[in-house]
Amino acid sequence: MTAADDDARPVRRTAPGGGAAPPGGAAADPRVQQTIRVESGFGYGVVGADLHVFPDRGPVYLLGEHPGTAPAPDGAWLLDQPSRMLNARYRLVDFTGRERERTELTAWRDGPGPRLSATWLHGPGGHGKSRLADEFAAESAAAGWKVVTATHGPGTVLASAPESGADLRPDGARGLLLVVDYADRWPVSHLAWLFSNRLLAGALPTRLLLLARSATAWPAVRSTLEDVMAGTRDQELRPLGTSGGDPRARPAMFAAARNCFAARYGVPDPAVIAPPKDLERPEFGLVLAVHMAALVAVDAHVRGEQAPHDLAGLSAYLLNRERRHWTRLWENRLEGLDFGTPPSDMDRVVFTAALTGALAPEEGGALLAGLGLERPLRLLTDHGACYPPAEPGAVLEPLYPDRLAEDFLALSLDGHRVTGYPATPWAAPTARTLSTRGPDGALPPSVTRGLTFLAAAAAPGRWPHVAGHLEQILRQDPSVAVAAGSAALTALAETDLPASVLAAVEACFPEFGQLDLDAGIATFTARLVAERLPATADPAERGRLHQSLGFRLGRAGRAREALAADEEAVRCFRQAAAGTSATAPSRAADLATGLLHLTQHAYDADAPDRALHAAEEAAALFQDLAAADPATHEPGFALALAQVGRGLAAAGYPDRATAPTERAAGIFWRLTATQPGRYETGLALALNNLGTFSWQLRRLPDAVAAQARAIEFARRGLAAGPPAGSLLARAFVLDESGLAQCLGNLSLLLWASRRRDEALAALQEALTIARRLATAAPAAHEPVLAELASGLATYLGRQQRWREALALAEEAAEITARLAAADPMRYEDDHAKALRQSAEARLGTAGDLTAARRDADASVTLYRRLAERDPQYGRALEQAEEVQELAWSASSADPVAPKARWTSEDHWMNLLNQDEVWQDIKDRRHRLDEMPVSYCGNVLRFIRSQADQLIVLLTDGLDVAPEALGLTDRDDATSWLDRQPLIVALTRRARGESARPELCHCGYPVAPDWHHEHCYPGIVVD
Repeated sequence: MTAADDDARPVRRTAPGGGAAPPGGAAADPRVQQTIRVESGFGYGVVGADLHVFPDRGPVYLLGEHPGTAPAPDGAWLLDQPSRMLNARYRLVDFTGRERERTELTAWRDGPGPRLSATWLHGPGGHGKSRLADEFAAESAAAGWKVVTATHGPGTVLASAPESGADLRPDGARGLLLVVDYADRWPVSHLAWLFSNRLLAGALPTRLLLLARSATAWPAVRSTLEDVMAGTRDQELRPLGTSGGDPRARPAMFAAARNCFAARYGVPDPAVIAPPKDLERPEFGLVLAVHMAALVAVDAHVRGEQAPHDLAGLSAYLLNRERRHWTRLWENRLEGLDFGTPPSDMDRVVFTAALTGALAPEEGGALLAGLGLERPLRLLTDHGACYPPAEPGAVLEPLYPDRLAEDFLALSLDGHRVTGYPATPWAAPTARTLSTRGPDGALPPSVTRGLTFLAAAAAPGRWPHVAGHLEQILRQDPSVAVAAGSAALTALAETDLPASVLAAVEACFPEFGQLDLDAGIATFTARLVAERLPATADPAERGRLHQSLGFRLGRAGRAREALAADEEAVRCFRQAAAGTSATAPSRAADLATGLLHLTQHAYDADAPDRALHAAEEAAALFQDLAAADPATHEPGFALALAQVGRGLAAAGYPDRATAPTERAAGIFWRLTATQPGRYETGLALALNNLGTFSWQLRRLPDAVAAQARAIEFARRGLAAGPPAGSLLARAFVLDESGLAQCLGNLSLLLWASRRRDEALAALQEALTIARRLATAAPAAHEPVLAELASGLATYLGRQQRWREALALAEEAAEITARLAAADPMRYEDDHAKALRQSAEARLGTAGDLTAARRDADASVTLYRRLAERDPQYGRALEQAEEVQELAWSASSADPVAPKARWTSEDHWMNLLNQDEVWQDIKDRRHRLDEMPVSYCGNVLRFIRSQADQLIVLLTDGLDVAPEALGLTDRDDATSWLDRQPLIVALTRRARGESARPELCHCGYPVAPDWHHEHCYPGIVVD
């Protein structure tokens, strides 16, 4: 969680009624009885899945089983309001067409690949996404798949019926299909919670079908899916009859829909009803448009009227039929009908419902009363008679389909040219009122839907006059656009709003971004930049526009586009800097800053060579600038140096990475002393990298000192927050997850230094942070949580603190079971290790012997399979087999506690990481400078002969991967060993030189009681 995301709401995760059993665990009891008893408020439960619940707003989302059959509405009720027949929920039109899309979806569902895979199915409103998804869901259910739907929860009215619990266990199913409609309107964090649900963590093939109007939010969602190791693809639903498609698609779809509607009207020969002459016009590329044309053609035929030919006329026709029905009900009150709302009032209520969506009764009544409407309860009752709620107990069910509701909003607002449907004077004030903050500054929840629908109506080619009404709302309070969320920002960016209004909205954006808004902000910024560039001649200003766009695209996860924007920014800054005017230093600073941003996005886009090149150029520019104006440019120089170090380390040169990183740390060190509260984060980042490089180079004391100070300054930086508007703040923000990483690194270094209590304390704190982050965003942080829990279990086990170790091992095993089910290649070894730790800890506590044997057996089974693929798991398999043998040799009467194994750090780690003494086989210590040269050579050859075995011993003893010891792709065991301080010292002694050099590796003289950390404060900018 970054500093920009600190306003994320707390969410409780519960698993009532059971959840998916982890691999190797006991299966869930199929005989589950769930009772939901509600004292007040609402109740909702599931079996076989998690619930994510806001403490104050109910579930984050609702899960339910896809209905196998459609509701069967009364025929006369449908004819009263013909638009009801367009509701995809009733499936009144036989599905036809979209064969290619259905084939692609089926191939994705049944094809090979990751167990968990997602498709982002996108297309404008009216393209038939919901109907296609419904058909695909039905086909999947018939093919033996369990089909579940997810509905966004906040603001959704919950069913009050007793069956509001669902058994979602996929017992006996071939796979699981989860359908998520309006996925682009979900906050990304809410989708992340959904993706972490244990419903999706079983062993069955699992497919996520996400429906959206555009692909704008897809990069951020795709990144979240990649965090849970899901395969991803997107599929665009193209208009009917487009180039390369079937030219008969539209006529065939019209005929199918006409025949289905005609059957409802009792028309004996539907062939007499001809399609519109203009069916090939672009606006009829929508499935909904073709269905509307067919419905209106049939209704007009029955009524003896002329059907309109354009889409606006079709909407006006259907909406007039709605009004006619309201009028008939109002008039029939004189005949005793219980209906008391005149058409003029019903018009206002339907308009309000289109903006707000369904609400709870008390909210709906208060809303109508606040709009000045009398008898709100009567209005809600009569509105419910015309528009029955999809969820029992709700009120203000909106007009459906969405596109018709958008057209209704547009036709009610003044400014259109449809003469047969006059606008109403109250519509614009109502829209403004529903987008206005209350006395406490809070916005109504309906603002998200309202602005999104108005923006969709104002999209190019639809109702341009609606943009004028949006302009009034946003000039009144531009911040409501940001409060409405990412989908609303995306929709607003596609309207014809004036640049001044867009700029006012832009001024309300969070400076450092926010997870749930980043996708919409990126699209919005792209629109603004596209408008501003043609009117901007100054290359430096053009560069700043591109740079701003790159930052927003990077936050949205669109790394390659961000890199392209940064490349263009750098090109513009080069052009601006090419002159020799008096402003050259500022031009050079712009170029250096642009290169620094480019560096970050190049790393994100997996272009490390480009990143290193840009960082080196930025460092050279900032060095010259800092020489003339250190107060302004030293921070940029330090950041560039840190990025150079990162690039060199990524290229496999941690030895070369150390110097620039130490220099960056030195600059930030001095800046934090003179300007506290501004540059602590930069210093923490540099020191964290320095600690990693020093560890890779086997300079353990240096690594410990750097990592400890990184944590100190990370705490200060987090407390102070990033300085507003600074380069450092936008480019490099160290958040709480970074602090946890630093603490985890420090614990490893402290343990290797035999400072065990300090190591445990650091790891405990890291674990506390990781648990908090994993609660808010499990998909992103559970892997780190499992790693930290496993590491702490290892250390506690070595101290014979088996009960504490068992709790942590069980936690790690539970998490890694889910992770391994989703991505075996990446997490199966972690799960095997956690199971071995669990078995070992159970033996240590003389606890459940059956469970210990179960976990030990499962661990051995997994490691055997892994060792067959990769011999490097051989040693891990041996350890698991040792625990298995202990478990099966023990008995309840004669428990066998695991013995602490000899570990490498007890001898070799401490020996290799110092350059003063040698300890022989009899544990006698000899000062290197006092040992004969020939003896030093013998010791050197003895150690080198064991290089391969030493690496195995160290990785096992420290419980780390070889990379954590500093091995690179260019290393073999000997080259790695030659970098260790003891070997360097012995090599010098074998040549007849002193064990230690007279100068530190950073160039400073070695004095009595010297330590390298003393060099930091003295580093200055040349």
